[in-house]
Amino acid sequence: MKIENIAAVIAGELSVKPKQVSATAELLDGGATVPFIARYRKEVTGELDETQIRTIEERLTYLRNLVARQEEIRNKIDGQGKLTPELAAALEKATKLQELEDIYLPYKEKRRTRATIAREKGLAPLAEMLLTPKAADENRAVGEIAADYIDEEKGVSSTDDAIAGAADIIAETISEDSGLRKLLRPLLWQNAVITTAIDEAADDELKQTFQMYDNYSEPVRTLPSHRVLAINRGEKKDALKVKLEVNHEEYIQRIIDKFLPSPAIDSEIIKAAAADSYKRLLFPALEREIRGRLTEAAEAQAINVFGANLRRILLAAPLRGYVVMALDPGYRTGCKMAVVDETGHIIDHGVLYVTHSDAKKKQSGEKVLSLIKKHGITLIAIGNGTASYETESFVAELIKENKLTLRYLIVNEAGASVYSASPLAKEEMPEYDVTIRGAVSLARRVQDPLAELIKIEPKAIGVGQYQHDVNQKELTRVLDATIESAVNHVGCDLNTASPSLLSHIAGISSTVAKNITKYRNEHGAFRKRRELLKVPRLGEATFTQCAGFLRIAGGEEPFDNTPIHPESYPLAAAIMEKLNISTEEISDPSQQAFLHTKIKRAEPEKLAQSLNAGLPTVRDILDALVAPGRDVRDDLPKPITRQSIVKLSDLKAGTIMTGVVQNVTDFGAFVDIGLKKAGLIHISELSRKRVKHPLDVIAVGDIIEVMVTEVDEKRGRIGLSKKRVPESK
Repeated sequence: MKIENIAAVIAGELSVKPKQVSATAELLDGGATVPFIARYRKEVTGELDETQIRTIEERLTYLRNLVARQEEIRNKIDGQGKLTPELAAALEKATKLQELEDIYLPYKEKRRTRATIAREKGLAPLAEMLLTPKAADENRAVGEIAADYIDEEKGVSSTDDAIAGAADIIAETISEDSGLRKLLRPLLWQNAVITTAIDEAADDELKQTFQMYDNYSEPVRTLPSHRVLAINRGEKKDALKVKLEVNHEEYIQRIIDKFLPSPAIDSEIIKAAAADSYKRLLFPALEREIRGRLTEAAEAQAINVFGANLRRILLAAPLRGYVVMALDPGYRTGCKMAVVDETGHIIDHGVLYVTHSDAKKKQSGEKVLSLIKKHGITLIAIGNGTASYETESFVAELIKENKLTLRYLIVNEAGASVYSASPLAKEEMPEYDVTIRGAVSLARRVQDPLAELIKIEPKAIGVGQYQHDVNQKELTRVLDATIESAVNHVGCDLNTASPSLLSHIAGISSTVAKNITKYRNEHGAFRKRRELLKVPRLGEATFTQCAGFLRIAGGEEPFDNTPIHPESYPLAAAIMEKLNISTEEISDPSQQAFLHTKIKRAEPEKLAQSLNAGLPTVRDILDALVAPGRDVRDDLPKPITRQSIVKLSDLKAGTIMTGVVQNVTDFGAFVDIGLKKAGLIHISELSRKRVKHPLDVIAVGDIIEVMVTEVDEKRGRIGLSKKRVPESK
């Protein structure tokens, strides 16, 4: 592949035009971020979306590395004096790194093998003669030919030694043939079966955990990603023995058919070498490749699922306007409690003992009632960890007995303990104990999930499958991209955003984020976006990247409270003039309905043409003018709040319930229906139609109706179905 062909290759993969790829590559190489390109350079890229741009970014890196490796291999082979026109053409034609490595394999420096030792003994000509005999050798006996290579000083003391060494060279030559590997790979993928069995040396707990994989087998081509990762985990823990099984004799015969010369000096030597090559060298290598391919695909799937789930959690609807009491449940040390006002400011904290004696439980109830009255608490957030059920029972009883109007909800506390002990939490709440910080984090998660969750390492949020078993570097890359995408999709208030949130805005580093908050503390609230240029280390390039994602409510420039980029302010003003829209109309919330009517009547195509502007930008400006300051998350369903507890013993098969999707995996979705443990909807119960993957029909945060299909009180498991819920008329 040539460097100039990369754009065409990627364009073909994405079914877009090469000039779109080239334009995107130029922007990326110039330091533009993906969110900025996707949002503010639509005319340049031909309206490529964020997913396409990220794919271009990934493929550019891969294919540029391919070209670099191609040149490196070419130079190494040429340095050996072995670069032929055919080899050069094969290298240039390769589109995958694996193809390049196959071509390079025979020329690659190796550790000492049986074949290299045989070559050192001078047996390479004998091996070549046996593989490609010349007419003059066809009538000679192999022993007669081999006798010419006996050399006691080199360690070849007999014809048998010579033939054995030549066979080793033939075996390695066969195993390194790129054409043979290219032939066998798809055949093995199509026909190989992976088999697993419990390792009897494993402890009983591990045996129980991986019991379903004892004497298990499945074709590799149909093995789903979650089973691949489960098998890998079992093997890593020495609980499972894993093998790849195929009809070996069939593949050995294919090798013989390919390499046995006709006529042959001695066909049995070639056949034996072919079998040795396959069993000792080729199959083990291809088995590792297949297992690696399975793992790579499974990890990519798991990472993508984690990313999709994380995005939905980050973009969950915020519950604004609530004074929240957060309860971080616990047994021995009590239930940590924190109260925050509508802005997330801590106004009270303490410890409740809801699982101790009746007297302490009564005291805790009185304390909660007192705090509700004192602070006007309107919502209670309960962590879902240890003692969550008992804490929920305590709150539900309190609401019922005192006829309270406030409600509660269960909050996933994954990662809260990690955050509460972090340097960031200590910096934000230096005067509070680590346990209280955790409770505060739970309360703030309810008020603004995005702003709080970005402070936590994404892997700790726990909304994937086997996240600790996958490639951690790739997982981090995808999750960082997910956070970047989510934060910039929502944007943030420049005058209230934390350094953590600001550091994920396009173009803003953690240092610049801290400089912004320091400037804000010293000079007061920003009055306009352009004031950002006074912040140390924030120049024009950074301003261009970040400005459109930062909002200023009530500032000097009404456009600053919209996603309109400052570079498009003159165009936005011209559009307003064309549509007879005043500045007061876009600043006054009471004018929104009237404003919406005006904009709805606009004709974007005509506006773009008359103003000599790009149609995508005109459309985006019109959308932004409809509702300045609008949070895109406000359109999402709000979390379910409750006033009474659901008991497992109350559930029966056939019961219809409303729940919130907590997690989505390859095999189904876990749904919170108000119990300590989430219920599982297996993929087969998601829809009346065939579902390829759960994410095609369901997502984290969805509020859905489900039917209880199975209740196992002993194991605490609930089976749910979405497809069995009667359709509403």
